[in-house]
Amino acid sequence: MFPLTEENKHVAQLLFGTGTCPRCIFRFCGVDFHAPYKHSYEELLNDIQKFLKAEKDELILEVPNPPLKKIRLQELEDGIDNPSQNGENKISVIEDGSIASPNSNLNVNVCNVCLGILQEFCEKEFIKKVCQKVEASGFEFTNLVFSVSFPPQLSVREHAAWLLVKQEMGKQSLSLGRNDIVQLKEAYKWITYPLFSEELGVPIDGKSLFEVSVVFAHPETVGDCHFLGKILPDCFKPAKNKQSVFTRMAVMKALNKIKEEDFRKQFPCPPNSPKAVCTVLEIECAHGAVFVAGRYNKYSRNLPQTPWIIDGERKLESSVEELISDHLLTVFKAESFNFSSSGREDVDVRTLGNAQMLTPSTRFCFMTGCVLPGRPFAIELVNPHRVHFTSQEIKELQQKINKSSNKIQVRDLQLVSREAIGHMKEGEEEKTKTYSALIWTNKVIQKKDIEFLNDIKDLKIDQKTPLRVLHRRPLALRTRVIHSMETHYVDEHHFRLYLKTQAGTYIKEFVHGDFGRTRPNIGSLMNVTADILELDVEVVICTTEVGSLKCI
Repeated sequence: MFPLTEENKHVAQLLFGTGTCPRCIFRFCGVDFHAPYKHSYEELLNDIQKFLKAEKDELILEVPNPPLKKIRLQELEDGIDNPSQNGENKISVIEDGSIASPNSNLNVNVCNVCLGILQEFCEKEFIKKVCQKVEASGFEFTNLVFSVSFPPQLSVREHAAWLLVKQEMGKQSLSLGRNDIVQLKEAYKWITYPLFSEELGVPIDGKSLFEVSVVFAHPETVGDCHFLGKILPDCFKPAKNKQSVFTRMAVMKALNKIKEEDFRKQFPCPPNSPKAVCTVLEIECAHGAVFVAGRYNKYSRNLPQTPWIIDGERKLESSVEELISDHLLTVFKAESFNFSSSGREDVDVRTLGNAQMLTPSTRFCFMTGCVLPGRPFAIELVNPHRVHFTSQEIKELQQKINKSSNKIQVRDLQLVSREAIGHMKEGEEEKTKTYSALIWTNKVIQKKDIEFLNDIKDLKIDQKTPLRVLHRRPLALRTRVIHSMETHYVDEHHFRLYLKTQAGTYIKEFVHGDFGRTRPNIGSLMNVTADILELDVEVVICTTEVGSLKCI
């Protein structure tokens, strides 16, 4: 059913006569239901021509200069035999009476408002080309979100057409607000969404992580926005990663500010018809990041958590991050990754833990008030091409990582949400950690000399930023708590110290004092010079529940 009525004929005649396509005419006539836009362009063109044909073979075309003029079909036919000098954008009539254009296969001019977006780029042939690109991209998806980027000058042209129609409707004591016009993107989605969904066999879902984006450009009219920059320079400020100051948002801001009379002086109303339709600048497919989390144990004293590179030179050949992420990148077919963890250990510190030592009541899962062995970690996989895995496949991936190196082991590997990753960093200082340290003393000690340490509870210490990290961390004084200590005598110069501390405590400095920057310390408590020979992280304990992920 044709959506326009006699009430719309005046506006439709005006727009059609100035080079506006049928779908844009629908938009300016406030047609806000989907069905009419979905007909083929050729069908819509024929329908609107029939609608605008006056009785007795008269076709009324309205142009602003000169005012309303009735052009008989015979006059148009005479124009074919006596074309204008350049012949560009001339409306002609072919034998069956339909309006034709020398610049289009559909025998129509390029729309002076949408620049061909609602003409050539809504048809099934174009949709098929986009879908072929999507299918060839190699992404795994069960739904998608479709986005388009239109040239900013479309907003200028739509504004010009709106002022034209608004002026003509005002003569009839009618009004047309900007919000009364159906947005170009809305109309485009109404037409293309069902076609994309049908062609790809998946639903369009605004929450989908898989996005297909089409970017349009129109070089011929790129200068349409420039007059706005001269009149309203404050609206167009250079921004990072923007090739031009004339972004869609900046143009819209300027259009909202400019006075109608100033706009009319600078830009034709209606806008001129272009020679060519828009071009497709790029068709891109991208998948939102997925997140893999788990816990790792580190068994090497010569392995950093992240790549150790100083002044462009790699100091050690690998890292915990790389030993885990290299496998994930391959399996998920991701472009890159971001690694994060709940704290970090020094290159010479091991991260241990024994699950058999824990009772069933204390064996919780990743990030859930847990005391499972190992350090929680998460990896963000950027633009993954494969995203769907069964529990068994994740188990096999975990086994593959563990078999690839004897320096690390991972456990509880699982896919998690972005929100769950945020929980890993929450309450860092409320977490507690247990350590095992081998201590050396310069003085001879007996077992009785260290036993008093076992009785110390919740010892508060003040730590200035250690000298060894002062080059990369700001100078600060932090108060930390040593919750408990337990000593095991080894020999006259060595004992093993087990500590339970507040997260963020510098254990090495608590032992040797860092030239008095940590007070009190083991050396000052024992009245000896003490140093740490080995340090192991035993357990990372979260004191608050921050998730409900199940171990695999």
